[in-house]
Amino acid sequence: MSSIPLSRVQNMAGNLASISSLSLNSLRISRLQSSSSLNTSQVLSLRAPLRAVSTPGTASKYKSVKIVDLEGPEEPVVQRIIRERKAANAKGPPKFSKAARRFYNEKFREPQRLGKVLAAAGVASRRGSDALIFEGRVTVNGEICKVPQTKVDPLKDIIYVDGQSLPKKLAPKLYFVLNKPKGYICTSSEESEKSVLTLFDSYMKIWVQRNPGIPKPRLFTVGRLDVATTGLLFVTNDGEFAHHVSHPSSGLTKEYIATVQGKITKRQLRTIMDGTEVEGVQCVPMSVEVLDGEPGDSKTKVKIVVREGRNHEVRHIVENADLEIRSLKRVRIGGYRLPRTLGLGKHLLLTEANLRNAQLMGHQENGVE
Repeated sequence: MSSIPLSRVQNMAGNLASISSLSLNSLRISRLQSSSSLNTSQVLSLRAPLRAVSTPGTASKYKSVKIVDLEGPEEPVVQRIIRERKAANAKGPPKFSKAARRFYNEKFREPQRLGKVLAAAGVASRRGSDALIFEGRVTVNGEICKVPQTKVDPLKDIIYVDGQSLPKKLAPKLYFVLNKPKGYICTSSEESEKSVLTLFDSYMKIWVQRNPGIPKPRLFTVGRLDVATTGLLFVTNDGEFAHHVSHPSSGLTKEYIATVQGKITKRQLRTIMDGTEVEGVQCVPMSVEVLDGEPGDSKTKVKIVVREGRNHEVRHIVENADLEIRSLKRVRIGGYRLPRTLGLGKHLLLTEANLRNAQLMGHQENGVE
């Protein structure tokens, strides 16, 4: 019967790196005989990483050997080795589902901007993704990245947002129209009690129950409406759709109905049509129309169509004409008009036809069929 010299066992026990590299089920040592060798019949599977130590009180240098589990509290050094080994394994390419891998391959045949990758993965809109990066909430390969233009490959680089990796499985793209009520803010943070996203809590709770094993879609608003403005607001988890609809280059127009106190004079109407400066840019509405009101009504409604929709643009244009706004409502984006039957605070899941209407009208207005 063949045997293993005691010196070899000692070398194995003393070399932690060698032992830790063994398979977890490759070796188990039960004991040493009083002789200087060990029968192979007494070599059993050993749970690595382990070490051999001499039993106190033995007559010779090594009479017997006991096995000590180094994963326990007796050996913090090995715990560190185990952590480092796990960290090294974590540095490998992320493992995605087939659908996610196909999506990333189709979208990013070459490395792309980090902000664009986050938007395509449904993390946030293009602008929202850039904001996350600027705030230092995104890491690439373990390093905080604050430059949205950084080129990354989602199939090779390890990207984390708020401590969570990019979706390994992709949630389906969802598109909603919301009739935003007054008093709610357009923020991607679900922690705010007045975020418009809280209006989707009941829907998303049911969605998660009906779609086990699929990541919960991370919704965000397409553009913004200020806290006092009501009306049409798109909500989605598709960053590319959000970028197309909200970016001025799309040419999509936005239609608002402003209700002002009193009657509008010709001078005030001309002032509205001439526009005003907003954020250092002269903003001129595409069209202005005073709507017929009820006889004896002390308020007047005016329809204003703008293209870019800068921050508080319509409010600035109307208030520049010395008019007091009582209410402001957005009723159309591109070719999609807010349904009259959709109540305040209610939302509707959009169809493919709705999406085409919302996106194509801007191109037609620019003369592109």
